[in-house]
Amino acid sequence: MKKGIILLSFLLVSFNIMAQKAEESKKTTAADSLLNAMNSDGQSGPVVISKSSRYILSQSSETIKKKNLNFLVIHRFGDFAGKNGGGQTYFGLDAVADVYLGFEYGISDNLNIDIGRSTIGGLADLELKYALLHQTANGSSPLAITLIGETGFRPYGVNFTAFSDRVSYFAQAIFARKFSPGLSIQVAPSYVRNNTPIPFVVGNDLDFVSLSATARIKVTRHMGLIIDYAHPFSSFQKDKINGFSDPLGFGVEIETGGHVFTMNVSNARAINEINYLSGTQSSYGRGQYRLGFTISRMFDFNSHKETKKE
Repeated sequence: MKKGIILLSFLLVSFNIMAQKAEESKKTTAADSLLNAMNSDGQSGPVVISKSSRYILSQSSETIKKKNLNFLVIHRFGDFAGKNGGGQTYFGLDAVADVYLGFEYGISDNLNIDIGRSTIGGLADLELKYALLHQTANGSSPLAITLIGETGFRPYGVNFTAFSDRVSYFAQAIFARKFSPGLSIQVAPSYVRNNTPIPFVVGNDLDFVSLSATARIKVTRHMGLIIDYAHPFSSFQKDKINGFSDPLGFGVEIETGGHVFTMNVSNARAINEINYLSGTQSSYGRGQYRLGFTISRMFDFNSHKETKKE
């Protein structure tokens, strides 16, 4: 049985980005460093599909370049509306659903090692991300393929009888394409394995597959709109009596001064893929959607490089 998705209309906050005067000489600005740290465009080289390694729910196909470190802060507030939202919680701003702090490091241009921690479940994750194939500007490769393998660990729970019960696994293949300067789309089949069900309910699946789809629409050189959706193919979750919903998010992404800042609205409380694919029980229809943001800051440990344009 297919789940119906309620699409909400909402106003995206407009930002006036102050243009800074650039010198005539070719010098690398902080914003250029951010773009250069992703896979850059060239006449026959890799195409930049996304400005960032993360969207709202999903990761993008982009990898961090060698000897670059990306620091991530991702935050989800409480319910905007419904019985736990509204004015009593300042529309969710008084509450915290989840916080994620993470680091992504480029071992090579195509291989990253990532670590992070989420508030929900105290989930710590270790991840490898590998760009198997890049979309090229000359059309020799029409899409990008990126592979992700992740292990999640819950060190603080007391209800685990064995060490292995604390561990979860996540594997994903991202297929992405930039169809035009203004439109990028990706689809990503995934596999999730929880040695202990999330949530811990009798009959819940230990493992399942899911499919995610993400679109990025370019508005200006430094701003884009994002739609991000995921559907877990779980026999337990598809039973409406269990109260699960498909994760769905909308957002605006802004690049400024070496940072990528994303403001978003999502029904998912959790940030890590293992958590939100396994346990999203918040519904737009019940007012259980929340504001959130992502900030990423790139640090380049290479020697100074010449600016490359998008």
